[in-house]
Amino acid sequence: MKQLSYFPKRYLMVTGTFLLALLLYIDRICISVAKEPISEALSLTDKQMGWVLAIFSLGYAFFQTPSGMLADRLGPRKVLASIVTIWSVFTALTGYAWNFISLLILRFLFGAGEAGAFPGMTRAIYNWIPLKERGLVTGINFSGSRLGAAFALPLVVWLIDNFGWRTSFLIMGIVGVLWAVAWYILFRDNPENHTALSKEEKDFIIEHRQERKADVAKEKIHFGTLIQSKNMWLAMGQYFCSNFTFFFALTWLFPHVKSEYNLNTLEAGLYTSIPLVFGAFGNWFSGALGDYIFRKGDWKKSRVIPAAMGFALAAMGLIGSIYMSSAMGAIAFLSIAIFGADMTLPSSWSFCADIGKEHSGAVSGTMNMAGNIGAFITALIFPYLLSWTGNANLFFIVGALLNIIAIFLWFNMKPNKHFSEY
Repeated sequence: MKQLSYFPKRYLMVTGTFLLALLLYIDRICISVAKEPISEALSLTDKQMGWVLAIFSLGYAFFQTPSGMLADRLGPRKVLASIVTIWSVFTALTGYAWNFISLLILRFLFGAGEAGAFPGMTRAIYNWIPLKERGLVTGINFSGSRLGAAFALPLVVWLIDNFGWRTSFLIMGIVGVLWAVAWYILFRDNPENHTALSKEEKDFIIEHRQERKADVAKEKIHFGTLIQSKNMWLAMGQYFCSNFTFFFALTWLFPHVKSEYNLNTLEAGLYTSIPLVFGAFGNWFSGALGDYIFRKGDWKKSRVIPAAMGFALAAMGLIGSIYMSSAMGAIAFLSIAIFGADMTLPSSWSFCADIGKEHSGAVSGTMNMAGNIGAFITALIFPYLLSWTGNANLFFIVGALLNIIAIFLWFNMKPNKHFSEY
């Protein structure tokens, strides 16, 4: 097969999923940046805001596996266009919340709407991306989520200052609907059905795509089938640990740094965007490293080594941040922590496609469900531990211990074994 000499059209699909991840986290982090004006407008305490931040993860977790199964059954084209529209509506409606209960309900439904995003992306990657490119493409997609969150911090501060928090949520909702329309028009579930691709590129994708087995494709699965797999439990456990660290950056990092180091809103936004940019770098580095190791002929190490390195860095970064007396010092160590936590993502999501194949949407959704239980606990436990101990040290110690546990989980995972085999 001759080397393709042009920019592959499949990377236009990756551009679409990258932009989706960007949008996903801009919408998600708005609530953290808008914490103060929302609290003032609706008379909410920090503990009530903890529930508001956490309830998103609960809705997101509950609908992961069903959304993934839906993506496997109906295809990522229809499913992603539909769920982006749904969550964009609830993003816009967040600006119309009038009390604590209404805000809780809207954020839960927003989380449920977002649930199918990454499982749908994983299924699109399985269909479109050759196995040897899977790590870097997954890293690119997740870097979009980190850059989206990073850019959102100063952007949403500006939007709220100029238009108010209610209008800001409405604007974000409109942008999401526009993405959904473009995706439905331009994307197809399989490269074989896309008229914009040349025959050469279609043949290249099919030749280098992970082997598809007809019996696996036709087999119907349910949640009980998935949790019989050791691979599935290990993936869920390590992703719980990963999200415990990262979700702090999306929820409490901004108000924590602002309060702890007496920063104004703009300073806090700029400072807390730095770890998220490092998270994007972690995705790129890990994805490229994994693909490099894979091309050397070791499938397992291509997933395990980047993930284990990432969890080790995350643990060191969290512990190091405890000893910093300045905002810059704390941000430097938290940037290392988020860089490490995000190094685990390309391995995690590639692993789901590896062991899930035609059921990769359901497998990745189930893993993400466990991860977002970790996110739920993070968002909820941080204000309670802070109130109990008077500082964030215990929270960071717990996060570091979870990262160390995850390293041992990874050394028992087998990406070359289908979930029905191990």
